[in-house]
Amino acid sequence: MPSQPAVLAEAAAALWDAARTGRYTQPLRVSYPGLDAADAYAIQRTNTERRLAGGRRVVGRKIGLTARAVQAQLGVDQPDFGVLFDDMSFGDAEPIPMQQLDQPKVEAEIAFVLGRDLDMANPGHADVIKAVDHVLPAIEVVGSRIAGWDIRFVDTVADNASSGAFVLGGSPRLLRDVDLRLCGMVMSRRGEPVSVGAGAACLGHPVNAVVWLARTMAALGQPLRAGDLVLSGALGPMVPVAPGDVFETRINGLGNVKAVFEAAAAAKESR
Repeated sequence: MPSQPAVLAEAAAALWDAARTGRYTQPLRVSYPGLDAADAYAIQRTNTERRLAGGRRVVGRKIGLTARAVQAQLGVDQPDFGVLFDDMSFGDAEPIPMQQLDQPKVEAEIAFVLGRDLDMANPGHADVIKAVDHVLPAIEVVGSRIAGWDIRFVDTVADNASSGAFVLGGSPRLLRDVDLRLCGMVMSRRGEPVSVGAGAACLGHPVNAVVWLARTMAALGQPLRAGDLVLSGALGPMVPVAPGDVFETRINGLGNVKAVFEAAAAAKESR
């Protein structure tokens, strides 16, 4: 049974204020017992609408919980999704302000950019493959407005799938030129490997994750469109970020991408 609108509005406000002030909230599942997946996505939509009203622009979607071990940890059997906004985007090696982030961690991903709409009913693998214009190496900077990353499924979904920022590599590749399932990944912090993985870690193949998202968004009446960016899910374990960190990800066949974090962490401004 869905929660009362007032409860959902209060939960959305708690996340909004946590992002604004840096004073993170306790888990929503604790503050608002009984929240379910539908409630969590309703909370996400409320804060999406707030960001749009504030002048932000949606540039795509991110997929989370694509690793089976993480799904088991959170007690779910499917991924989740969040919204990517224009102000989350950073270029290769472009400094990222720490004050924009919340308890940041990084993970290596493959980014898909669509060249066609996926507005048919129940998009399939062939539809997705035909729709992809190019793929890029990416580093997602995940974040949490929940204190201490104490999250379960409803907490992360409500919190826009624990999104923060993302960095895209600058050399696009055609999908047909890369074996995304077998491509190996190494992420290093100042030359020291800190995370390794491969495309198969993402639901067996990153395209599988994009198909899941395409079907989910079509069923919601919000189909993926030409030009949308999709972050398809982590290829290996995520790693905590400290001010001044520099991470570089190498994905076989796709190339490199670097995330650079500013050394000084200014306090969030209360508004």
